[in-house]
Amino acid sequence: MSPGGTGASEGPPLAPGTLAMPGAIYSPFADRLVGHPGPIFPLHVGDTWRDPFEGARSEDVHGAEHPRLHAYGDTRGLPALIERVRRKLRERNGLEHVPEEILITAGATGGLAALAGAVLSPDDEMLILAPFWPLIRGIAQTFRARPVEVPFFDRVSTCAEAVRAVESRITSKSRVLYVSTPSNPTGRIIPGEWLEALAGLARRHDLWIFSDEVYEDYVYAGEHVSMARFAPERTVSVYSVSKSYAMAGQRVGYLAGPARIIAEARKIGTHVYYHAPIVGQHTALRAIEGGAAWVAAAREQDREVGRRVATRLGLEPPQGGTFLFLDLHGRLDARGLAGFLEDCFARGVLVAPGHSCGREYGEWVRVSYTAAPPEAVLEAAERLASVLAGA
Repeated sequence: MSPGGTGASEGPPLAPGTLAMPGAIYSPFADRLVGHPGPIFPLHVGDTWRDPFEGARSEDVHGAEHPRLHAYGDTRGLPALIERVRRKLRERNGLEHVPEEILITAGATGGLAALAGAVLSPDDEMLILAPFWPLIRGIAQTFRARPVEVPFFDRVSTCAEAVRAVESRITSKSRVLYVSTPSNPTGRIIPGEWLEALAGLARRHDLWIFSDEVYEDYVYAGEHVSMARFAPERTVSVYSVSKSYAMAGQRVGYLAGPARIIAEARKIGTHVYYHAPIVGQHTALRAIEGGAAWVAAAREQDREVGRRVATRLGLEPPQGGTFLFLDLHGRLDARGLAGFLEDCFARGVLVAPGHSCGREYGEWVRVSYTAAPPEAVLEAAERLASVLAGA
């Protein structure tokens, strides 16, 4: 019995909204990895097997060169990094921003959470093009907003269809349109014409646009266009040093958008993570300054691996990003997706269940082709193909 005499043993209650949120998307197998016979192929993880290039690693940043390296910093970000980001946005994305319109964040995840806190009130709605990056749904739920899934990447094939798909889900409570291009998990790139039309739709309904562009450096077909070109007054562009330069552990991303929302996002960030890690910001600056050749080589390698894995699995090559999204309709036995995942695990292959990317994708899986070295990923693709073939 508890000291209060009520008989309760679990302590005070927790927030129902948090209890309803998903945790790790591959937790069912986490406790079974240790002792698994044979190699593990972690194709469920949205990461890269590479290390950053020499000169942009943690060990390359020395306290002797940066006396305040281990002290608190400016919550906006290092001034030198902000200036370098401004230049990159101008040269690469065709976007002009003053320093007050830039915020360095604790990864793109921290940046999107700060944006959500700046805009969303309880019961507001965030429109999310689906299938989607798994964490964006939980970010909306963190602020007690409602994520509204818009089946999109596997459903629309024209600009008019794209607009109709989103407009059909807009209500009086809609506040944000979340767009990801190149898409995690489908690998598709949204054409500029579609983005312009969706920006017009957002303007007509007075929505904010969160434009997730973290895979902008990994485009294999077509062209990446920043949505802020079409509606700069309501668009916040979200970027990630983690994805571009293999620095996920450094936790550095950045936002670019109207000064008034950036100022509010900074407040949220200050009260949640205070600022992005200082060492990470220094390595990010080095990466952006000197990483073009490294990114070009990584992109070409990822393009080829993605093409080969897609071909082996009977899919179209990805247009960008680091994922493939595999439709298993008509290919599952009576055990459903759980049985398929179990069969994959028996062969050492981990893939992410599609329902983590949207409620309507319970018979899909997400496959990352950059989470392990190319030879390992290709071996995993062979094992995955054998599961699909029922071998």
